[in-house]
Amino acid sequence: MERVKDKVVIVTGGALGIGRETCILLAKEGAKVAVTDILDREGENLIEEIKKAGGNAKYWHLNVANEGEVEKVYAEVVREFKKLDATVNNAGIAGVNKPTHELTEAEWDQVMNINVKGVFFCTKHAIPHMQKAGGGSIVNLSSIYGIIGAGDIPHYHASKGAVRLMTKNDALIYARDKIRVNSIHPGFIWTPLVEEFGKDVPNFREKVDNLHPLGHVGEPLDIAYGIVYLVSDESKFVTGSELVIDGGYTAK
Repeated sequence: MERVKDKVVIVTGGALGIGRETCILLAKEGAKVAVTDILDREGENLIEEIKKAGGNAKYWHLNVANEGEVEKVYAEVVREFKKLDATVNNAGIAGVNKPTHELTEAEWDQVMNINVKGVFFCTKHAIPHMQKAGGGSIVNLSSIYGIIGAGDIPHYHASKGAVRLMTKNDALIYARDKIRVNSIHPGFIWTPLVEEFGKDVPNFREKVDNLHPLGHVGEPLDIAYGIVYLVSDESKFVTGSELVIDGGYTAK
């Protein structure tokens, strides 16, 4: 129960889905968790849940696409908890499902601003605090769609591919500072984002279940366990890596 004891961890997009389960598990394993999101009610409710279970967490409103907000919140977290050991760059959106030639510039930019620029801003403003702390761990949420194509949501694929390579490059840049940078690549995980994506597709759950050799989509906790591993010292020799958690999807 102490895999990340006393580590200070920021989780973006922490109020729902993968982020929510990650915050709960990090707190259970002893971390001091900064839950950040734009969903304030859900975020505050999560804090109450974590505290009732004996965990240590605090909520901050954060739009990761706004650099000023990112800089301010990361500094406030360090003032509150005295240091920063890890950041989990989880905030992301899927965007509209259109072929490339039908996407508008605004639709493209919305996904890139959150999924790519958000990871850049959070990494940029986490690094100085981690350098001061003598090291740290950055966990970037990419996707199996950052590795393979699926013939849909082109801007999402592009964004997650960018996160995958940003991860590897930053791992090389900051290895000398003992800052590890890794990416996680989930298959379909049953979250509000995935539910929303498939709301107009008949038999969507059955279809995505069948895409995975294990016979079903994943749960947010499946990814949370991987994140806790990469935040913890269990992964002290792991950087620039891709942790694929996809029920066998990309093994085909």
